This record gives sequence, structure tokens and C-alpha cells, in this order.
Amino acid sequence: MIKDFLGEKAQISVELIIVLAAVVALVLLLVSQLQQTSEEGTKVIEEKSKKIFQEIDNI
Repeated sequence: MIKDFLGEKAQISVELIIVLAAVVALVLLLVSQLQQTSEEGTKVIEEKSKKIFQEIDNI
């Protein structure tokens, strides 16, 4: 009976570790996607800012 209990507990722990590893992998994927999106957004903002300042200089 004690062996069965410890076996179940170990099984739950392994399953929990697998789930946590999947969650961490998903979070890392989302963070990398957000970083890429923010870099692209930064480039667009820089280009727009340059155009705006060029227009202001032309006035």
C-alpha cells in the first residue's frame, strides 16, 4: 500500500515536471515572438520619425 502511494506520488511529480516544461517552452516562445515584434515596431517608428523630422526641416 505504501509503495503504491509513493509510486502515484512519483508519477504525479513526473507529470507535473512535464507540464511545467511545456509551459516554460511556451512562455519562451511567446517572449521571443514579442521581442521580434517589438524590434520590427521600433524600426517602423524610427522610419516614421525620420520622415516627420525631414518634413519639419523642409518647412
